[in-house]
Amino acid sequence: MSGHEQNPAQTSAAEHIAQAAKAAFEASQLIPSSERVKALYEIRKELESSKAEILEANKKDLQAAQAEVDAGRMSASLLKRLDLGKGDKWDAMLQGITDVAELPDPTGVVTYASELDDDLELYRVSCPIGVLLVIFEARPEVVANIAALAIKSGNAAILKGGKESNETAQLLSHAIQTALAKTEIPSSYIQAIQTRAEVSALLALDQYIDLVIPRGSNALVRNIQNNTRIPVMGHADGLCAVYLDQTADTDKAMRIVIDAKVSN
Repeated sequence: MSGHEQNPAQTSAAEHIAQAAKAAFEASQLIPSSERVKALYEIRKELESSKAEILEANKKDLQAAQAEVDAGRMSASLLKRLDLGKGDKWDAMLQGITDVAELPDPTGVVTYASELDDDLELYRVSCPIGVLLVIFEARPEVVANIAALAIKSGNAAILKGGKESNETAQLLSHAIQTALAKTEIPSSYIQAIQTRAEVSALLALDQYIDLVIPRGSNALVRNIQNNTRIPVMGHADGLCAVYLDQTADTDKAMRIVIDAKVSN
């Protein structure tokens, strides 16, 4: 994702994606919040009906990832994070969509009001940001997580997951767009891209994209910050401190810390 010269075809494709996202965002501004909630329930329903196909795609990602692990090019912990069918991960993903749908509407909330002068009042009101470009790691369920949060908060989103989860991410994105087509929200409100070249091209399109959110390594965040004029909401270092009260159960605390920071 460096600032190298872009392939014109890639730039054109990226611009089409960004334009579609911006148009979808603008078209959604007069849509009531109840329609956004409806969209989230439609997404959950579509994901449920597409479960078999999505998990089959996930198996393909897992098989390809296993070959990478065997060749020493990928860690076993990354492979585990790819498995969407493991334990209750699928059900938790769906429940997360419902949980977001049931949250209070975050838009249109007055967080500050002041009378500056006679007949001159100042209000601070929460509103959507616009078009988000979200870049994240291998966990495929993050596609649904971020889509739900974006829709609930009134933001359009372009999603780029790790290449290890491409097959799964594309089917998750397709299900989300299919669900949106049944609502007043444009299906291009949520889009997924696959390549780093697309990301590089999108980072130049500050006229369409309002915020970049990278979730990943320090190097990823720094690289993006150094190669775009778009505002970046990114951490450079994690917050990994644990504070232990003197009255705490030491054995329990140790188990919690190990479980939080060490992959099984």
